[in-house]
Amino acid sequence: MKRLNDVLAEQQSMSSVVGLTDVFEGLASMRIAQVKDQVLSSQHFFNELWTIYSQIRVNKQFSYGRGYVPPEVNKELLIAITAEGGLSGDIDQKLISWMLSTYDKDKQDIIIIGHHGALQLAAAGIPYKRYFKLPTHDNNINVSPLISLVRLYSSTVVYYQSYVTLMVQDIKKIELKQAIEEASKKASHTGKVISDENYIFEPSTADVASHLENTMMQITLTQTILDSKLAQYASRFRSMKNASEKADDMMRDLKREYNRTRRFIADERLKEVINGLSKIGAPS
Repeated sequence: MKRLNDVLAEQQSMSSVVGLTDVFEGLASMRIAQVKDQVLSSQHFFNELWTIYSQIRVNKQFSYGRGYVPPEVNKELLIAITAEGGLSGDIDQKLISWMLSTYDKDKQDIIIIGHHGALQLAAAGIPYKRYFKLPTHDNNINVSPLISLVRLYSSTVVYYQSYVTLMVQDIKKIELKQAIEEASKKASHTGKVISDENYIFEPSTADVASHLENTMMQITLTQTILDSKLAQYASRFRSMKNASEKADDMMRDLKREYNRTRRFIADERLKEVINGLSKIGAPS
């Protein structure tokens, strides 16, 4: 049986673990609420842009902000958004495996976001065009370097983690143009008419439409990154919650062991006292 001091030390150590996991669980929960609010706010802004864009565009085809300029790279661009560290469980591995299941190096190029995914591609011997760190902050995410690369390709598909519920995360893929068109269906069109007749567009209507396409791509990619981070926060929340529950169980076990040890020590001392009294009272 362990010594009483050893059991007490383990109990104090486990109490610290419980406290830390509760703190991390609370931080993850707070981040989830903040990101949800930001996604909702960016969707409102997207709706306003689409209301203008849908009325002034001349070409009904979404051209990724290139206007009438054809893409420089006649390939499909794959963007994979993964975690920066290795605390995401096996969901990043599933995401990369799904992407690689249909990957064709002659027809597709890969851009990876997040160090964890880059490590998995390197381990699989799969080259990628660029690597970007997953933004550490959730506000004012700069996706301009990413947009500059997207504009070079004929089409873009994004693979990312998706938040379903606090305890459930999934992996998804979207075609960027299709995602923008889907988001546009949620936009509420106002009765205000916007055209060359009542507005002046400089340098031209087509340039303004291309600028709006770029901005909407930035919003869509930012929302996708935030959705991925939301799923990662939820995954960490779940991990911390499981760790906290296991730590609580261990605390209860240690308390029982501590009480058993105290009783054992008390019983041993009582036996020693009784044996001592028996020796004193025994005839010589």
